[in-house]
Amino acid sequence: MEETSREAVATAVQRVAGMLQRSDQLDKVEQYRRREARKKASVEARLKAAIQSQLDGVRTGLTQLHSALLDVKDIQSSLADVSKDWRQSINTIENLKDVKDAVVQHSQLASAVENLKNIFSVPEIVAETQQLIEQAELLQAHRKLMELECSRDDLMYEQYRMDSKNTSDMNLISIYFEDVQGLSDELAKQLWMVLQRSMVTVRRDPTMLVSVVRIIEREEKIDRRMVDRKKQTGFIPPGRPKRWKDKMFEVLEGTVSTRIEGTQAVTREADKMWLVRLLEITRKYVLDDLIVVKNLMVQCFPPHYNTFNRFFSLYHSAVSTRVKELASEDLEANEIVSMLTWVLNTYKSEEMMGHPELRSECDVNQLEPLLPQDVVDDLLSKYVQTFTSNITGWLRKALETDKKDWQKETEPEADQDGYYQTTLPAIVFQMFEQNLQVAAQIDGEFKEQVLKLCLKQMNAFLIRYREEAVAYKEEHLRDRQLPQCYVQYMIAIINNCQTFKESINSLKRKYSQSSEPTDSDAAIGRTLNDVAKEGCQFLLDEVFLDLEHHLNELLTRKWLTGSHAVDTICVTVEDYFNDFNKIKKPFNQEMTSEALRRVVVEYIKAVMQKRITFKNADERREGAERMIKEADQFNFLFRKLAAVS
Repeated sequence: MEETSREAVATAVQRVAGMLQRSDQLDKVEQYRRREARKKASVEARLKAAIQSQLDGVRTGLTQLHSALLDVKDIQSSLADVSKDWRQSINTIENLKDVKDAVVQHSQLASAVENLKNIFSVPEIVAETQQLIEQAELLQAHRKLMELECSRDDLMYEQYRMDSKNTSDMNLISIYFEDVQGLSDELAKQLWMVLQRSMVTVRRDPTMLVSVVRIIEREEKIDRRMVDRKKQTGFIPPGRPKRWKDKMFEVLEGTVSTRIEGTQAVTREADKMWLVRLLEITRKYVLDDLIVVKNLMVQCFPPHYNTFNRFFSLYHSAVSTRVKELASEDLEANEIVSMLTWVLNTYKSEEMMGHPELRSECDVNQLEPLLPQDVVDDLLSKYVQTFTSNITGWLRKALETDKKDWQKETEPEADQDGYYQTTLPAIVFQMFEQNLQVAAQIDGEFKEQVLKLCLKQMNAFLIRYREEAVAYKEEHLRDRQLPQCYVQYMIAIINNCQTFKESINSLKRKYSQSSEPTDSDAAIGRTLNDVAKEGCQFLLDEVFLDLEHHLNELLTRKWLTGSHAVDTICVTVEDYFNDFNKIKKPFNQEMTSEALRRVVVEYIKAVMQKRITFKNADERREGAERMIKEADQFNFLFRKLAAVS
């Protein structure tokens, strides 16, 4: 206490020292004193209130403890009275054992009397029930069956109550009613048969299906009652619980699975389109059946069965199982596409599970995928491998066919603008287009993958195309008379390069989401330019082979004395360029420029080689005039050719 007082004094001194640090603060001493007095009064008031509240709580607690003590004493007194009464009644309870036995015997006799009529007429009721089952009067047959089972179960229960260990009497009852279990099994077979044909039954005779559901619901109630009684008494009749409701759903699941599995009518050997037909039949069956479920079958089942969603899930599971089986088979490339298109697009579309009549009952977006993603990836990978192999073969065959055309004695066809061309670009890009259309049916990402693969194969193909063009030129050089239409087909090869470019750009615009150029695009562009430029060089080589003799005459003595070499050169070049006009832009313009360059080079070469030595000024003047004239001829010729191109 003293330590607390000292701490309080020290704290007070510290506070006062803090307040009176300057001389001008002495004038406010009275003000500080009043403020501290108010704070002290406030703290004391709160402290008194807190202590008063604690005292009130303690007082209330003591009062409740006192009341509880009185209650405990009352209870103790009552328990003593109960214990006394119980000891006095033990003898009385033992004296009532005979009464208890009499009550049990009376209950058994009452049950026997109540079921006496049924007991004596069991064979007759069994026969009637069997006849009703055969006549498909299922509700009446079940009513009779319930009477028989009730009589049997009541007798067995009373026997169990009287002597649960007496198995001989229990077996006697079981033997007497042994035909009842057979009737139950026979009725169950009829129920399952109706359920197996439920899609047909609900159209022709929905009341039959309703009767089946009513019977199953009755059995479910009896099952629940018997299970509850077993919990209380330990007794349950033979054959219970039947669990017919669970069996009903198993039968319906099996029916749906059989319906889906039974859609395959043909095999690959009999029909190449077997998978397309199978998937279309499956689509039609599933859609038709679910519409029947929605419009008819739902009315035959209780609402709590959630019938439509249950059937929707059953069909989805059955289709998923069937599709997985198909995916595990050795499918061809076109079959993989048909499968994935159906699984990824058709299945959830308005043509099937997303049909307008079904949309109000379910959300297709909540369905699990028919195929796991790893299976889809495997199928796509297999398709890509097969497609790569196939397209390599197709391109090789297309090129071989085009090469055969190069040997023809007739000119190649011309397009609407008169430019020579072959069918190779059309064949190649028709193949690409068909496969890209197929890939687009699967999904956009796969379409991009196939497009990249096509462009990659295209680049490899163009390299072979270039090699074949070179070989074609070399073959021609061995015998310039063959092939007869070498120039025209070389022009077609050059034009094909431009067509390839345009077709590739068209494919990218149509099937690619990205407009950015790729490495493959650059490689294809370079190869096409190389093929076209080399083709132009080959044609100009052909021209200059014909001009070689005349070019060698330039600036020779023969040239000075009146040779017509330049005239022949101009006529020959112009004649060739009549064919070269069938080369597409920009290659025709490049041909003209290159031809001019070569002529100039040859002319300059003739000058530099000093093939002639002028003897006098007259010859030099004549040579100069001739060179000026020939320059004008070449200028006129190539201006004319440039204007045409």
